[in-house]
Amino acid sequence: MKQLISLKNICRSYRNGDQELQVLKNINLEVHEGEFVAIMGPSGSGKSTLMNIIGMLDTPTSGEYYLEEKEVAGLGEKQLAKVRNQEIGFVFQQFFLLSKMDALQNVELPLIYAGVPASKRRKLAKEYLEKVELTDRSHHLPSELSGGQKQRVAIARALVNNPSIILADEPTGALDTKTGNQIMQLLVELNKEGKTIIMVTHEPEIAAYAKRQIVIRDGIISSDSVQVEKEEN
Repeated sequence: MKQLISLKNICRSYRNGDQELQVLKNINLEVHEGEFVAIMGPSGSGKSTLMNIIGMLDTPTSGEYYLEEKEVAGLGEKQLAKVRNQEIGFVFQQFFLLSKMDALQNVELPLIYAGVPASKRRKLAKEYLEKVELTDRSHHLPSELSGGQKQRVAIARALVNNPSIILADEPTGALDTKTGNQIMQLLVELNKEGKTIIMVTHEPEIAAYAKRQIVIRDGIISSDSVQVEKEEN
């Protein structure tokens, strides 16, 4: 399998007055194409900081980050923005949909930033809303959608540029159990289609959907295990 992400001795610290708080300590991690990885850990363990570094929303204090064998530190702001727009799709706990835009317009947003012509944008947005089974909600505003429907719109938006990686930060955190499981089934199907998914969660039952589980405690990886796939009857 092709290596997508390689983190080498990644550290992240923050200044708090005279003190230095070390959030990540010498993280070494590789993620290959087609993996479904859950990053787990208690509050304050560093899992969200690690996700933000992978998504290029934060920068490490030290260490090296390679995305598809290119060192991220060598990319300028415009290049980073392009990678975030085209190579990585983000799904967040709070959805982050624009309230005055309907579902279709929200899905179109990454395509606008990518400079895709209007007619092609609309066609792609419709395709991806269909993919998450929300065609009948295309012209509904976020206020007119349930939590699960909002997360489906957010997933369609994350997918519309056909990124190689989906980063999902607590994707079921704002949902009830049944709806959360439906969202996880959708992510499983996307992974079966070849998408690489990296998800942060603090819930073991949600992490169980992933094929690989990484546990972070006190800024270090304490375990990294791969599930043995069960044979279907």
